[in-house]
Amino acid sequence: MMRDKDEPSAVRVYTVCDESRYLIVRNVPALGCGDELCNLFRSYGEVEECKPMDAEDCEAFTDVYWIKFLQVSSARIAKRKLDESVFLGNRLHVSYAPEFESPSDTKEKLEGRKKEVINRVKSSRDNSGQHWRRETAMSSRTPNAENSIKTHVSSNKDYFSSSSMNVTVQLVRDKLEKIQSSSDCLQAEPSSKRPRIDNRRRI
Repeated sequence: MMRDKDEPSAVRVYTVCDESRYLIVRNVPALGCGDELCNLFRSYGEVEECKPMDAEDCEAFTDVYWIKFLQVSSARIAKRKLDESVFLGNRLHVSYAPEFESPSDTKEKLEGRKKEVINRVKSSRDNSGQHWRRETAMSSRTPNAENSIKTHVSSNKDYFSSSSMNVTVQLVRDKLEKIQSSSDCLQAEPSSKRPRIDNRRRI
C-alpha cells in the first residue's frame, strides 16, 4: 500500500525477512531521470538492475522504479539514506520488496545474516576478553609501581642549569644532613647512659 506523500513516516522495525536487496522507489519525478536515479543509488553499492514500473499505480507526473542491488547490506544503507530524501524537488518513498525474491535469494539473505550475527558476537567476546586482561595486568603492576617509588634522591646530581642554584641546593642538603645526624645522636645518647641507682636511705 502506497504511503501518502504528505504523511509523515512512522517508526518501523525491520526483520531479516522484511529486508531485501530489491527496492521500490516511488514519487520519482516523471522527467526521464532514470539514469540520475540509478547513479544516486549506485553510490551506496553495486546495482544489478534499475528500471521503471509502468504497470504500478502512482500519482500524476510521478514514476515508480524497481531497483535490484547485488548485496542486501547495500540496499539497507541506500534505503536508510534515501528514504524521505529530496530528489529533483520530490520526496522519495523507498521501501523493501521481498516479494520479488527467489528461494535462492531468501536462502542467501538468511545465511548472510547468520554470519553477521556470529561475527558480532565473536567481536564482542574478544573485546570483553581484552578488557578483562588489560584490567588484570594493570592490577598486577600496581604493587610494583608503589614499591618502585624513589625514597632517596642523589645528592651528587645537578638538577638546575644554573650553577648558583645547584650550590644553594647542595648547601641546603648539607644542613639537612647535619640536622639529621644530630637528631640521631640525641636519640642514641639515652640508651648509652647507665641507669641511676638511688642509694638514699628511706625513713
